[in-house]
Amino acid sequence: MVAEDDEKQAELVRRYLEREGHTVTVVRDGRSAIESVRHRAPDLLVLDVMMPRADGLDVLRVLRAEARELPVLMLTARSTEDDLLLGLDLGADDYMTKPYSPRELMARVRTLLRRPRLAAAGDAAALSALSVGTLVVDPDRHEVSVDGTPVDCTPGEFRILHAMATEPDRVFTRQRLLAQLHGFDRYISARTVDMHISNLRKKIEAAPHRPARLLTVFGVGYKLTDPSASRVPS
Repeated sequence: MVAEDDEKQAELVRRYLEREGHTVTVVRDGRSAIESVRHRAPDLLVLDVMMPRADGLDVLRVLRAEARELPVLMLTARSTEDDLLLGLDLGADDYMTKPYSPRELMARVRTLLRRPRLAAAGDAAALSALSVGTLVVDPDRHEVSVDGTPVDCTPGEFRILHAMATEPDRVFTRQRLLAQLHGFDRYISARTVDMHISNLRKKIEAAPHRPARLLTVFGVGYKLTDPSASRVPS
C-alpha cells in the first residue's frame, strides 16, 4: 500500500512496485490509509508524512496502537533528527527523505518484505524469554519489562533488544544490528541503528545520558549488560 497525496509521486512509486511484481493500492490521505490497512491488511505500507485528513505520524500512531505490525517505510521532506527520531519512536521501520531515488526505495522495500522470513529462520530458543539483570525480553508475547514494569517498544526496537539479549555483554556492530532490522542491504543507513538505540535508552535506562544497560563501545558498536553484575558487594 502506498499512502501519498502527491499524484505524481504516488504514480511513480506504484509503477516501480508493480514492475517488481507487487499488487499496489494507492490512497491519498491519512484517514483512507488507516481504513484501507484495516480492511486490506497489506504486507507493507509506504507512508508519506505530509498528508491531508491525518498526517503520516498520526496514521502510524493509530496503527501501532491497534498492534498492527506491518512494515512501514516513511517518506518525509523533513530531515531533522528530531523528526526522524519521532517517526522511529512511533514504530516506523525505516524512512527516506525527499527527494529520493526510486531504485533505493525499491531496495528498502525488498529488505523490509524479507524481514518476516529472516525472523522465522531463528532457532527454537528464540521463543524463550530472555533476562539480562532485571530486563526481560519475551519474544513469544512480544513484551519487554524492566524491574517488572512493562516497556513499550516499537518492532524495530524490539528486534534490536531481543538480538542483544540473546548474547549479553557481546559487542554488536551496527552492521550486525542492521541485519536484525532489515537483513544485509547496502542501502540501509547505520544511523537508523543509532536512533533506535537512543530511543531504547530513554525507555530502559534510569538515566539515558549515563546508560548502565545499553552501552556504547566506541569505535565498534553497542552491548547489552546487567548493571548489577559490575557492582561491588557491600
